[in-house]
Amino acid sequence: MIGASFGLLGLSHYLCGPFVGKKSFLMYAIVEIAGHQYKVEKDQQVFVNRLDVEEGKKVTFDRVLLTDKDGDVAVGAPAIDGLAVHAVVERHLKGDKVLVFKKKRRKGYRKLNGFRASLTEIKITDIKKAAAKKAAPKKDNVDWINVVWNF
Repeated sequence: MIGASFGLLGLSHYLCGPFVGKKSFLMYAIVEIAGHQYKVEKDQQVFVNRLDVEEGKKVTFDRVLLTDKDGDVAVGAPAIDGLAVHAVVERHLKGDKVLVFKKKRRKGYRKLNGFRASLTEIKITDIKKAAAKKAAPKKDNVDWINVVWNF
């Protein structure tokens, strides 16, 4: 009965949210960046391991492992051909300090080390088809024995 009374007062919008019963049109992708896998969406900011790219430059990641758009899931084997995630490098920074403490009891052995990860903050601009890659020039069919043994 509580839901009905809220419905009469017009408060159900606030309780259930404005998109109840509507499909979401968000697209997300799982992409491999610098050896790690991230779930990314458009306009999302992600902290990744340090990339060798200047701040403000655009970068493209073409190793997309999975995409989902409106429940239509595409899984690569291992990656999806022709799809890329485009991003802009926002800034380079260092992460929080992590303290590593080692101790062996009754031996007087204590070591304290600190570590700060080098990170890059990127902003995902788009998930779309990648530009067509240029085909590699065809190599002549040379007999490999002649090449190896110099006959």
